[in-house]
Amino acid sequence: MKSYCRMKRLLTFLLLAAALAPFAQPQSLFSEIPSMEEGLASITGLTFTRQVPYALMTKDQLRRDFEQRIKDSVKPSEVRAEELTLKLLGLVPNDFDLRQNTIDLLTEQAAAFYDYNKKKLFVLDEAGKGGVEERIALVHELAHALADQHFHLAKYVHEGLRSDDGGTARMAVMEGQASWLMAAYLSKQAGGEPDVPPAVLALMTQSIETSAAEYPVFSSAPLYIRESLTFPYVKGMLFQNEVFQKLGRDSFGEVFLHPPVSTQQILHPELYLAHKEPAIPDLPAIPGSKEFRKLGDGTLGELEYRALLTQYLDAVEGNRSAAHLAGSSYALLEDKRDKSTVLAFASTWDSEASAREYLKEYRRVLLGKSKMVEFSSDTDSALEGHADTGYFRVWLEGATVNHLEGWKSRLH
Repeated sequence: MKSYCRMKRLLTFLLLAAALAPFAQPQSLFSEIPSMEEGLASITGLTFTRQVPYALMTKDQLRRDFEQRIKDSVKPSEVRAEELTLKLLGLVPNDFDLRQNTIDLLTEQAAAFYDYNKKKLFVLDEAGKGGVEERIALVHELAHALADQHFHLAKYVHEGLRSDDGGTARMAVMEGQASWLMAAYLSKQAGGEPDVPPAVLALMTQSIETSAAEYPVFSSAPLYIRESLTFPYVKGMLFQNEVFQKLGRDSFGEVFLHPPVSTQQILHPELYLAHKEPAIPDLPAIPGSKEFRKLGDGTLGELEYRALLTQYLDAVEGNRSAAHLAGSSYALLEDKRDKSTVLAFASTWDSEASAREYLKEYRRVLLGKSKMVEFSSDTDSALEGHADTGYFRVWLEGATVNHLEGWKSRLH
């Protein structure tokens, strides 16, 4: 499927730049880089082929740098399409400013990042008093540099943009492996095995989620934005651990050479190891298709459906139902005359029963994400009516649920 605009360009940018641990006293920390590189090499079996250059940056410089990089890499039309898609899906509120929120999140949380284009490590030179957190955060960034020297991260990320969901999975590989290596490095430094015990994994998961929640911009962001930011670190780390338990040292290269293709594979590593790929459904036919032009299309994954269902149901129901997803696709369309937008998307499930259950739950999503909903048809196989975004039709075809939302006239 050809893509004109992927949904997660800004979210991908956010994940690439954010470091969830604070840095401090970088000059003294930089002197420890050689010993950190040696430790990472002994754990992974991969050696640093060249020194990693570094530079300091102020918070103001960081904001200006991020603003310029977003301007250079993401077109305004792509930002608009991404934002509109998230709004029509119900993943962010209608007054949400995606670009500004992304920049605010970046400058609030990012204290260090490895730039794979410049092959350089950047660290803020303001804040903190030094300590263990700063050192393990530096190990995290050096792990990115090590992966880049062997697996060309720029190419890895670029190829991932062919699929929204696959791109997020690749982010989880990058951040998850670096997070796992932080913990393994600490274990080795303490005299233990270069591995991560289950208790440490649980502690790191809690630490990442707790530390992220301490930031005001992050805490006030919509659930989907928060989940998208922590997903690569937490779920990616757990994914790396599972693959390491099966493949040992080979896992560090395997996840780059043969990347996971969906967030579902990250959440359920057994699917990755079994090479079970998503089943991407065709989109439903677009009524009056000649009246529209495509602004963007792409794939949705278990991460999106978890966030959507959890936001309007609860975590237990949402996560349980989303796990039955087999694959999903979407297209954002714009009316050529009045520039209004509509959304078409489809999801295939692992059984007709799972699809029917999702349709039942999606009724509650419609009621939750809309200020006003009037149903003209409300059965166990189809939902039709009118909401504040326009007319909608959601219907079951075997194990696939089709959606048309935002139309100006009744759908048939």
